[in-house]
Amino acid sequence: MPAIFTVDPRSGVPIYLQLTDQVKRSVALGVLQPGEQLPTVKQLALDLTINPNTVARAYRDLERDEIIETAPGRGSFVRGNGAAETSRAAASHVAHEALERAVREAKSIGLTRSRVRKLFNDALERWFPEEQ
Repeated sequence: MPAIFTVDPRSGVPIYLQLTDQVKRSVALGVLQPGEQLPTVKQLALDLTINPNTVARAYRDLERDEIIETAPGRGSFVRGNGAAETSRAAASHVAHEALERAVREAKSIGLTRSRVRKLFNDALERWFPEEQ
C-alpha cells in the first residue's frame, strides 16, 4: 500500500488525531474502500517515524467509531458492512472538524457571531445554489 498518511508533529494537533482524521477522510472520499487493509501498527509507525502506541491509539479510536475493524492475526480493515453509512458518518465528521476549526479561527481574529453567520451563509449560497 502506498503511503497515504502523513503527520506534522509541529501542527499542534495530536498525531493520533491527525491519523484518525486522515483515515476518516480517506474513507469518506473513497480513497480507502470497504474491506481494504490498513498498514499494520508497526509498519505505519515505521513509515511515519512515530511511536507504535500512537498508531494503536488511532486504530482503537477508529474501531470505536466503527470506521475500521481489527481481526487478531489478520490486521485492520475498513469496515465493509454499512459502508455507505460509515462513509457518510466519516464525511460528516470531517466537515464538522473543518467547521469547528473555521469558527475557532474566526473567533480568535475577533469576528462577531453575526459576521461569522453571514460569512457562513454566503458560503452556503455560493456552494449550494441549487438548494435556495
